[in-house]
Amino acid sequence: MGPLPRVNIDEPKYDQNSYLGRAKHFFLLTNPLNVLASDSKLEEARQIVLRYRAGKDVPECKTIDDVWRAKYLYDSAFHPETGEKQIVIGRMAAQMPMNTIITGGMMAFYKTTPAVVFWQWFNQTFNAIVNYTNRSGTSPISQQQLITSYCLATSGALVTALSLNRAVKNMNPLLGRLVPLVAVGAANCINIPCMRMQELRNGVTLFDEHSNEMGISKKAAVVGISTVILSRIAMAIPGMTLTPVLMNVLEKRGFLAKYPRSNAPIQTLFCGFVLIFATPLGCAFFKQRADIKVDSLEAEVRDSIRKKRPDLETVWFNKGL
Repeated sequence: MGPLPRVNIDEPKYDQNSYLGRAKHFFLLTNPLNVLASDSKLEEARQIVLRYRAGKDVPECKTIDDVWRAKYLYDSAFHPETGEKQIVIGRMAAQMPMNTIITGGMMAFYKTTPAVVFWQWFNQTFNAIVNYTNRSGTSPISQQQLITSYCLATSGALVTALSLNRAVKNMNPLLGRLVPLVAVGAANCINIPCMRMQELRNGVTLFDEHSNEMGISKKAAVVGISTVILSRIAMAIPGMTLTPVLMNVLEKRGFLAKYPRSNAPIQTLFCGFVLIFATPLGCAFFKQRADIKVDSLEAEVRDSIRKKRPDLETVWFNKGL
């Protein structure tokens, strides 16, 4: 067999300019089965990626598809910029199984205050881990910042959930079932900017088309973090709106009265099914390697780039996930 063809494995396998290409990319990246990969499998994938990148032979791979498989396994467990191995539950591949448990719990046990407190706290603890694990680039997060954002997001989610629960008590039961979604949305709006405050304060690194550093922009950080909030909420919407509708139908038909213990398992399994699709489709709303026009950057950043590369109209940055 001849040598493997050379492709740029640092670019995603599929075209990132189309939504379909991004969706295919994130289906591979968020594949929950990647969580089960052993440390030795991950290390093998890492070695394949490093050797192929360096132009060396990779005898373990018979075809270029084997290289791509190793690359997606590597990407599912290692940070795209720092290269460090991520905490298992913070990886994008863990989103679907973890969110299945959390969403199912929040939807099934939304009526009593202790249950609301527990599930919102559990969700924010998980979110804090995910946001920390998938922060953009080498932005260090101080312990104080970590604790502050965690406390703010948890209290924001609890205040939203408990006050809305009180407000919708005597309204249509479907509205009560939708309270967890509003609480999750509110918490995301607090948690993500707090967790990534360093980027908002200091900016994110901008690159040209050849990945050369061109400057640092706070405006790009705001754009990136806003899109992350929107895609996280988009990920939550299908499971947290379709599940209440399904449960309402089952309740009206007397199914839940007949089988009261089926409530939590049905919601959890249904959420899991929805999240298999919602996670990659939500991630795919925006490119991970986001672009921004040089003209729309802060004046000093724009002028600095103009001096280095007068012809450059667009720069790129990693928006995080």
